[in-house]
Amino acid sequence: MIEVQNLTRTYGPRRAVEDLTFTVRSGEVVAFLGPNGAGKSTTLRILAGYLPPTAGAARVGGRDVVRESKAARRLMGYMPETVPLYPEMTVRGYLRFRARLKGVTPRALPTRLDDVIARCRLQEMTQRPIGMLSRGYRQRVGLADALVAAPPVLVLDEPTAGLDPNQILEVRSLIRSLHQDHAVLYSTHILPEAEAVSDRVLILHRGRLVAQGSPAELRERAGAGPEAILIEGTAPPRDAAAALAQLRPGLAVTVLREAEPLRVRVAGAADVALRASVARLFAERGWTLTELRREAPSLEEVFARLTIGEDV
Repeated sequence: MIEVQNLTRTYGPRRAVEDLTFTVRSGEVVAFLGPNGAGKSTTLRILAGYLPPTAGAARVGGRDVVRESKAARRLMGYMPETVPLYPEMTVRGYLRFRARLKGVTPRALPTRLDDVIARCRLQEMTQRPIGMLSRGYRQRVGLADALVAAPPVLVLDEPTAGLDPNQILEVRSLIRSLHQDHAVLYSTHILPEAEAVSDRVLILHRGRLVAQGSPAELRERAGAGPEAILIEGTAPPRDAAAALAQLRPGLAVTVLREAEPLRVRVAGAADVALRASVARLFAERGWTLTELRREAPSLEEVFARLTIGEDV
């Protein structure tokens, strides 16, 4: 649904976006990651028709965002990072106004309004002037605006900015649910959010795409280290290390703390079968197991490596 090919945008001598190519398919939620100034918002504004590219092309639903701008915009719901709202209008009045601008028919209008108000949890705010809302609720109104015409493509710039922790969890859940009816591209600087919500991650650095893939694929390609499990309990350190190493070929066992409680890291795998084998080993030997958990390389490690100039 979104196709970007060799996209470049310059501001004088500075290249905000350089030779950028990626796609977002229908039914897919894709996170756009990058440090400040990486070119995320510039790319999203080009897709939304707010900025023309200097070179390259971008299409939404097969429509060129420059040559067929109106047709492309009809297929897209766009939420900018700072949502422009009319403070004197009520929430329902504003969404009705925006829906009519976007071509929602009078017959379909009540259903569309009720749907987006419910999905964005705005039921108690419908008659309040927007100027009286908190930043979090204004963000929700912006998200409802992007959804109100039921577009097949959603482009969201920092949709959880300004929300409290509970609201962030609600919006994450909403974004995840949108993949059933939309292709979703959203930018964020919160790495756990990208890992929890997205099917794929695009990492942008200095205007260039330095990596893309699922969080697991990025960890593997970036060499962030093997998966591992952490074990804590009461057992003879040397005996425990030797026995753990024999559970499966290729495991690397490191005793992190010999004093009680013993703490051991087993690197090389972290699947359920291995964890069950560890639990069984401790039970058979009469050792006490107080902690057994999976430790996967974090997306933060991958992101840090990629955005200090290292490519994968």
